Amino acid sequence: MLNNLESLPNDPAELQDMVTLLAKELKNRDLKITDLKHQLAGHNRHRFGSKSESLDQLQLFDENEEIAAATEEAGTPEAQVSEPKNKPKRKPLPEHLERNEQVLTPGDNCSKCGGSLKTLGEDVTEELEYVPGRFTVNRIVRPRMACSCCEAVLQTPMPSRPIERGRPGPGLLAHVLVSKYCDHLPLYRQSQIYQREGIDLDRSTMADWVGKSTALLEPLADAIGKHVRQGVALFADDTPIKMLAPRNKRTKTARVWAYVRDERPWDGQAPPGAWYQFTIDRKGEHPVSHLLNYKGWVHADGYAGFNGLFGEHKASEVACMAHIRRKFVDVQQSQGSAIAEETIKRIAKLYGIEKETRGRSPVERTAIRQEKASPIFEDLETWLHAQLPKISGKSPLAKAIRYALSRIPKTRPYLDNGFLELDNNTCERAVKPVAIGRKNWIFAGSERGGKAMAIAFTLIETAKLNGVDPQAWLTNVLGRIADHKINRIEELLPWNYLSGE
Repeated sequence: MLNNLESLPNDPAELQDMVTLLAKELKNRDLKITDLKHQLAGHNRHRFGSKSESLDQLQLFDENEEIAAATEEAGTPEAQVSEPKNKPKRKPLPEHLERNEQVLTPGDNCSKCGGSLKTLGEDVTEELEYVPGRFTVNRIVRPRMACSCCEAVLQTPMPSRPIERGRPGPGLLAHVLVSKYCDHLPLYRQSQIYQREGIDLDRSTMADWVGKSTALLEPLADAIGKHVRQGVALFADDTPIKMLAPRNKRTKTARVWAYVRDERPWDGQAPPGAWYQFTIDRKGEHPVSHLLNYKGWVHADGYAGFNGLFGEHKASEVACMAHIRRKFVDVQQSQGSAIAEETIKRIAKLYGIEKETRGRSPVERTAIRQEKASPIFEDLETWLHAQLPKISGKSPLAKAIRYALSRIPKTRPYLDNGFLELDNNTCERAVKPVAIGRKNWIFAGSERGGKAMAIAFTLIETAKLNGVDPQAWLTNVLGRIADHKINRIEELLPWNYLSGE
């Protein structure tokens, strides 16, 4: 149309038609420009909001593959009796490290005939341990004793250890796990840090430890998952993560799902817990499987994959006001829209009322919401309906309003139920460590390696939710779990460690 302006018609009617078409074309271009600016603003925030860090890609590929391999080996009988192929040769532990000696003796008298025992020799096992701030060595000395009467040879057996025939103590294993999955340090970086202290720990050795430790701790993660699913309400979300595709160095997009139970905002007495699951894709069958037979309330975003959770004789849905608000924040930041700004202010009033309800009982929270929040909530929905006809239906603002109007009815249950929340931020906070971690260690080595990662996040994030130092707790657990009865696994949960049970 604009290319034809050099040969304008003389007929006024034709000119009028041309002006009408030109105005329509310009309007469409303006809408397209607005939409592209909105998209560009979002991409810029995503790209330049934080600087990515260059990593040694080869180290990370090897590291995550080795964790996956160790996890798969941990459950096989052969792994308990044979050393993995290509395992680095052990070097003596540095002499400068503090030694803590423990002598395990069978006693002074023979358990068979009562005769006195004499020492033939001894076996010494050195275990590298980590206590906060320094490395130490535990020397486990086991004298071999011979009876002077019946010539029986006695020796105290080795105590149970987290990794049979392994060198690490429980404190060191806990430190490696927390450094990787809480502080987000890849294993090759940990290896470099330890070298500065005179400790030679190969990356592949620590990868083996991570895989076997998480396999040992899996029953504890399962117990946390069971606890989370017993709540009257929980929070659900997922985040992408790369996974190595089989037989090549390429990656595919997998998912980490997080489910959180946190009743502290409504003065609930159950301890909070975060349960993570890893899947190779984002199919809706996964959350349905994770929350099979769950009939409580689920806070979730608008992802269609969660829809299989909801319905008659199933769970009930609670939408997220934070997701609604975010759409308007994007529009306001990219376009300076007055309607978007007003919507944000109205939503802010709802959050202001939520501050009053924090820590109160469900009955008190419901009463406050009905009195103060309900009128604002209803007015917000009515106001958004009134704004929609005033703007172009193709604009980003219109899309934000339509999204809000589709989700507001599913947000409304929080007004009538004091044990529900206005948003799903509880779970968004739970997936944030995964998002931070993937910037450092980038991907999972395999599906099994992803499962090991989910176990580690379940344990560490649940400990943090309960105000427990994850390293201290995991040190305690790894020192006990090998001999602990599986039907009493709840005794090892972090809230029981906190209470001293």
